[in-house]
Amino acid sequence: MGRVLFTDESRFSLSSDSHRILIWRERGSRNHPSNIIERDRYGGRGVLVWGGIMLGSCTDLHIFDAGSVNGTRYCNEILLPYERLLETLWLLESEDIERMDWPARSPDLNPIEHVWDFLGRRLAARTLPPVTILELRLALQDEWAAMPQQLIDTLILSMGQTL
Repeated sequence: MGRVLFTDESRFSLSSDSHRILIWRERGSRNHPSNIIERDRYGGRGVLVWGGIMLGSCTDLHIFDAGSVNGTRYCNEILLPYERLLETLWLLESEDIERMDWPARSPDLNPIEHVWDFLGRRLAARTLPPVTILELRLALQDEWAAMPQQLIDTLILSMGQTL
């Protein structure tokens, strides 16, 4: 497992993405204006991030600028800057170290999902939560840099020997 790099993307938003809002109201007042909350269907303004974790290390956190991320943009912003990482993967393959394919749209068993949850909780626990995109970007970078490597290692090792 020490040779596995787990990568993923996630979206972080300035507004809460929780769909569980409890409202106590009197019977028959369901559609009263005071009981209706307008919500952005897509969770409000936010950023898309990419990162990678492995035993003993992690990549830098990449934060995409505004706009949609297509294959060309993903190659230009993620794969090319991490060319050294790709060269390492090719080196591993040349040494007969097996590369694990991850099927598209498969159930996500990636331990980095727990890292995204950790970052979200750290953002929510801040005394002054970010209110602008710039503050969100800076907070994400700070929290990523401060994330304990022990947490990452524990998450990866919790997967057992299924890899």
